[in-house]
Amino acid sequence: MIDGKRVLAIVPARKGSKGLPLKNIRPLAGKPLLAWPIAAARASRHVDRTIISTDDPGFADIAVAHGADAPFLRPAELASDTAPSIGFILHAVDALAEAGDVYDYVVLLEPTSPLTEGSDVDAALERLVAADADAIVGVSKLEATHPAFAVRKADDGAIAPYAAASFGEMPRRQDIEPLFVLDGTLYISTVEALRRERGFCHARTLGYETARHKAHEVDDLVDFICIEAIAANLDTILQAESRAAAPGVE
Repeated sequence: MIDGKRVLAIVPARKGSKGLPLKNIRPLAGKPLLAWPIAAARASRHVDRTIISTDDPGFADIAVAHGADAPFLRPAELASDTAPSIGFILHAVDALAEAGDVYDYVVLLEPTSPLTEGSDVDAALERLVAADADAIVGVSKLEATHPAFAVRKADDGAIAPYAAASFGEMPRRQDIEPLFVLDGTLYISTVEALRRERGFCHARTLGYETARHKAHEVDDLVDFICIEAIAANLDTILQAESRAAAPGVE
């Protein structure tokens, strides 16, 4: 609960996955992928209940074993590749409300962003409430993939800058405008705004900047292997981030 309002965390986990089959239950550092966001939600000071939204009974059982509730199975029409996320989110909110379990905020934590922590959920919720906004989503800074460094490739293979008039006019990395990308680490909204806007991103949405190592998403095997390496070296990464953030360190 935060500011007297109840918070529901939803972990979505369809069985179908084209890029990496059964990725939502693929083991990462000793536990299935879907267990990571469940742990983050349960570690939050503000989340009142954590549920799994899945179309698969086996996935539901795994989620329950790791501390989530599985009050229902997601209907098939809300579990296809083309079904918009807002459908299963409102299905969950409405199904719980019908049972007398009503929430003011929804936190969506996807298994494909397993490195989000409970502290991120709490910090984002607190910022959202303090700013009196309607939603907040995870974002991370664009660096190597910044559009200032993008090029076009012609049919003959020749390349040209996308944003600059010439290669000589391309900016230095330290001179580029800071840009951010939606990174999938977390999505939070009031239930009222979700119903009105049919999504998390709109004019009253804030960005919650996440640490670089948390911004990786699992779409395919290469992504998973990268996140395995990060998870195995978290202590080293956190120490490096702490040193980089210390005053006087460049």
